[in-house]
Order: sequence, then structure tokens, then C-alpha cells
Amino acid sequence: MGPPPITLESAKPYIGRFAPSPSGPLHFGSLVCALGSFLDARAHGGHWLLRMEDLDPPREAPGAAARILSALEAHGLHWHGTVKWQSKRTPLYEDTLQQLRKQGLLYPCYCSRNQIRQSGGHNNSRCRTVNPGKGTCALRLVCAGGEELFLDIWHGEQRQYIRDDTLLKRRDGLYAYQLAVVVDDISLGITHVVRGADLLETTGAQIRLFGALSAAPPVFGHLPLVMGPGGRQKLSKQNRAPAVDNANAAGNLCTALAFLGFHVPASLAQEMPETILNWAATHWQRHQVDRHNRQLH
Repeated sequence: MGPPPITLESAKPYIGRFAPSPSGPLHFGSLVCALGSFLDARAHGGHWLLRMEDLDPPREAPGAAARILSALEAHGLHWHGTVKWQSKRTPLYEDTLQQLRKQGLLYPCYCSRNQIRQSGGHNNSRCRTVNPGKGTCALRLVCAGGEELFLDIWHGEQRQYIRDDTLLKRRDGLYAYQLAVVVDDISLGITHVVRGADLLETTGAQIRLFGALSAAPPVFGHLPLVMGPGGRQKLSKQNRAPAVDNANAAGNLCTALAFLGFHVPASLAQEMPETILNWAATHWQRHQVDRHNRQLH
């Protein structure tokens, strides 16, 4: 059994963030997420940081990072401070692995994906049984078992069973998403994580890692996903979702606000992005957000 549910609000000043990966340009689904996190931070008098999650070079698209930054600026979504690049923060990730190793919470894993799939999951005892102990290895956190409880801003109380030991470093030597995102959120003092609902199921494992690092987790809120044709998959870079048209920033913002559940005056579509965002920040109410994933109509 995990700890009691985490309260929704933090006593610290609000620090939020948007953390895209440069695997493609900013599409409409990403714009909805960026807008929601931006407005929640602004409406609560907080700071909104931008972190580029560029830790997986094989998945990066040439020029994508610059296009994402340009699109955010065109839509008036200006961040505080400088862009944080994960590729420049690897010493911090390595130091964290050393810390976990000293605590006895890190172990090498030689299991293939097929072995993990056939065994029905992954934990330390099973890994010790099947590991040959040769060749390149991944690194995993000893954490499987028990539940993590937390309150999501839009989805309420969540109970997530931690079935697997979390992957922190891949066999190809790249740092895993779960490690980098938690270490960065701790380092940057993030108090609120507002992101897409596709990441809701990863939250319990992240909270478990926050605990292993003796850090309080942020408040989490998961926004609705914009679904693609047929409604079976979310719009994504992997599914070649088209880039937002920067020349239609006002229209894009109004459409994104409507998708989130806000009744936008028709006249706003003729205004500059800054005017639209000022209106939206004034009218932002969390309870108005429609949390259901759906297609854009």
C-alpha cells in the first residue's frame, strides 16, 4: 500500500513546464497541451518553463526543435528563462544513477523485450533468474510492488499498481524518459505538471522515483487528448500529424480553447495571440476543462 493521496496544491510558488520532444513539429494536439499548461501556470501567478526532451537522437527530426520554438512564439506562448535541453543535463542523470546505486536501488538488467513480454512483466527477482550477466545491460530501479495513490487535477484520485521495476537507462546507453523527467522536475523545482492524458499511466512509477530520491512529487494534471481520424489513436508526430499553421495562430488558439471546453467569443479570432491569451488566463477555470479524449470537430 502506498502513501495517502497527494494533495492537489503545493505551498510553494507555482512552477510549471512544457516538455516537447523534437521528433517532429508542433501539431494541434501538442498545442492544446502547451496552451493548457501555460494557462494553468499563468492563472495561478506562476512561471512556465520550457524543456526540450532531446535525449533520443534516433527519433529526432532535423530542425524540429527550432520549429517547435518558433511555433510557440508565434502563438504567444512565451516561456520564462532559457530553454532547458536534456542533452546538456546528462551529468545530472549520471549523478542520480550513482546515488541510487549507493542506496542499493539500482541493478543491471540484461533481459530482452521478448523475455520481459513472455514473463508477463519485470522485477528484480525475475530478472536475476533470466539474466545471463553478459553483454550490454540496462539499469532498473528496484520499485515493483504496491500502489501509488495521487490526486490528478482533472481525473481525481488515482491508484496505480507498480508492476515493473522502472527502466532508468537503456541497453543502448541512452537515459530513459522516466529518469530524465523526474530528475529534471526536481532540479528545476517544478511544482505542477500539466500534460497529456497519455502520460497518466506513467505517473505512479514517477512518483515512486521521486520518493526514492527523497523529493516531493509535483501536482499532476492530465489534459484531454486530441484523437486522430477514427478516434482510435491520438494525434502524434509518430502518426505524422500536420504542423500547426503559424500564420493562423489566433484561429488555432481559439480552436484549442474550445477543445479544452471554453466558450470563446467569435470576435477573439480576429485578435492578436496576446489578447486571446489574456482573455483565456482571466477566464481559466480548471473545472471547465473537458477531460475526455475526443476528435476535433
